[in-house]
Amino acid sequence: MALRLFSWSKGLMAITLCVFLITGHVAALDIGGKAHYLMDPYSGRVFLTNNGEDALPVASISKLMTLVVALEAVERDEVRLDDLVTASPFAASKRGSRIWLETGEQLTLGELIYAIAVGSANDAAVAVAEFLAGTEAGFVDLMNIRAKELGLVKTTFRNSTGLPEEGGSNMMSAQDVALLVRHAMGVPRLMDYVSTYEYTMRKDTTKIPVLWNGNKLLRRYYGVDGMKTGFTTEAGYCIAATAERENFRLIAVTLGHKSEEERESAARALLDYGFRKYQSMELYAEKEAVGTLECPTGNPRTVDVVVPKAFLVTVERGKELDLTTVVELETDSVLPITEGQVVGRITAFYGDEIVGVSPLTVSETVHKLSVPALIVRLFKAMARSVF
Repeated sequence: MALRLFSWSKGLMAITLCVFLITGHVAALDIGGKAHYLMDPYSGRVFLTNNGEDALPVASISKLMTLVVALEAVERDEVRLDDLVTASPFAASKRGSRIWLETGEQLTLGELIYAIAVGSANDAAVAVAEFLAGTEAGFVDLMNIRAKELGLVKTTFRNSTGLPEEGGSNMMSAQDVALLVRHAMGVPRLMDYVSTYEYTMRKDTTKIPVLWNGNKLLRRYYGVDGMKTGFTTEAGYCIAATAERENFRLIAVTLGHKSEEERESAARALLDYGFRKYQSMELYAEKEAVGTLECPTGNPRTVDVVVPKAFLVTVERGKELDLTTVVELETDSVLPITEGQVVGRITAFYGDEIVGVSPLTVSETVHKLSVPALIVRLFKAMARSVF
């Protein structure tokens, strides 16, 4: 297939440089704690980091992976949210944050997921782990496998809860936590759970306990809708938070604080910095064409290449005019190409730094011409060239 690239609008200049690594100077903010990380989940752009690649104990932030593994199993129809989970003696023995499970007690998987997401319940986490994998150890294997698949290179899970053990604690870098949050945002139902501030367990019986989310920013900071807090003596006070304002989303992670107040202050400082300095800008509206694709053996022969959703990029306030964009299209697509099929991507740059990436699709289905129809097309083309 031939390409007809760079049908540009918005007054943006086309460039041919293709750099697909996030580069540029990343500053640090003096907010205390052992590490922090502030990023845009859509482009992957990092705004602030300090000790972001250091592996540190993260306490109950670990339960984000517990939720991811469980809800992805639900999405694959391996289990259902209304399945009954029976608490083992081992699960019921867990201390710290808990919902006071009794050995043999049965609650639905959905209710236990609320207990993990809202109340950070250790007994619920173990019960879910055993339900899904037979043993907590088997479930931890799934957590570590998923961490590798997601590229979490400084992550090691030893249990489903984040509690310290004789063999060591669950370890993650602030960067890995941010990447896990980024993935978790797209897991069906997960945001509904982690954005819940209050939840009553055993609604049909004792209504005990009433759980309150440890992420107080859900009520105290405009735009926050997740994710997870954690605390142990070793890890200190930790938080991973995500917030959205005016189509601009941030992920803030800060680890190893001395108090809840310091943890919240640090998360606020990170989010304030991001929202104050950066903004989201729409380069192309949903289904807007950015170029065309020539299909000599297809019908139609020429099709618009469009962004499937509005193409939003994150830019520093006041520097909106310094953007450049690049379109890359696949040259070996096999006909037919169906409407909505990904045929390439568009990347927006500020200097050498990527500030946004979007897949590209075709605006309509391109069918493969039959041999007779192709012959007719060739004769018509020859006739036009003669006359």
